[in-house]
Amino acid sequence: MHTLLSFSSSHSPHLPNHNITKSNNKLSHSINGLSSCPSSPLLPSATKSSPFLISTSKIASFRVLAASSIPDARSDEPAKTSDFLKTLQLGAMFATWYLLNIYYNIYNKQVLKVYPFPATITAFQFGFASLVINLVWTLNLHPRPSISGSQFAAILPLAVAHTMGNLLTNISLGKVAVSFTHTIKAMEPFFTVVLSALLLGEMPTFWVVSSLVPVVGGVALASMTEVSFNWIGFTTAMASNVTNQSRNVLSKKLMTNEEETLDNINLYSVITIISFLLLVPCAILVEGVKFSPSYLQSAASQGLNVRELCVRSVLAAFCFHAYQQVSYMILQMVSPVTHSVGNCVKRVVVIVSSVIFFQIPVSPVNTLGTGLALVGVFLYSRAKRIKSVQKTN
Repeated sequence: MHTLLSFSSSHSPHLPNHNITKSNNKLSHSINGLSSCPSSPLLPSATKSSPFLISTSKIASFRVLAASSIPDARSDEPAKTSDFLKTLQLGAMFATWYLLNIYYNIYNKQVLKVYPFPATITAFQFGFASLVINLVWTLNLHPRPSISGSQFAAILPLAVAHTMGNLLTNISLGKVAVSFTHTIKAMEPFFTVVLSALLLGEMPTFWVVSSLVPVVGGVALASMTEVSFNWIGFTTAMASNVTNQSRNVLSKKLMTNEEETLDNINLYSVITIISFLLLVPCAILVEGVKFSPSYLQSAASQGLNVRELCVRSVLAAFCFHAYQQVSYMILQMVSPVTHSVGNCVKRVVVIVSSVIFFQIPVSPVNTLGTGLALVGVFLYSRAKRIKSVQKTN
């Protein structure tokens, strides 16, 4: 077998390959000839006329148009998410504003019942707020303003009105029920309209005046049927409306230079510090030094021990500053009309919560008067919104 294989391997005839080579050369020549030959006049026409051949530029154009014609459903998602988060944040801030108001009025009323020195309590609240404000500035949580002489001259009347407004409110809270004080304070729009007409020359529209009718009527009806009615409490609450709205109107009249205008938070901060410096000597002059152990023990004998009195005073002061700070933060995020509506809702929440917490007896007529006044405040806010829309148009 081995020999046979060897034989066949050595004696097999040699196959000629020149034909294959020739054939390959011919094929190669024909291919090269086709690729190198001059283009036939039929080829361009065929290329142009064939419906199945598309140029590269048209393909690119088609791809661009196709990509641009497909709507991107995800492009609106970040905007929707951002709006949702902003609404959620605003809702949380309104809820915080209302909650702080509820706790402030409860703690403040509890302290005023056993420690009837409203000037001292108000000065303490201003002092606590001033301490927090300086801490915020020191930690660079908010930029510290630089106050010029002209700014101080414009802010001083606002601080005086702010001081009187808070002091008178605390006097009223010490004399009558929380719900009644806030019902009277629903008269704020009435004094805003009157003072704006007298000091700024802004005449109210028919709808604004009409909205004040239920406000005045509701407060009168609630006052006639209020169980805790007291003339000192009534007049001081009404006077606080005058001073608070004077502050708001004066801020429009005096803070007219935009270059020197502070932001809302710094304006409130500066006013609070000035109010503290103004009220401390007045409180000592009117009420004397009331932090002696004998006065604290006297308060303890009426239901709160010294520790409870101090803790609730601090909590009331904290809520006092925090709710006003949150209020100014909300004002920077929404329009004044929206803020006014929110303030109306806040008053409803405070009245209802105080009635429930202190178990204040409320007659149906008193409830009707309070509700009527609050509805009037809401209508006033709507009327102001209509007026602002007409101005923009």
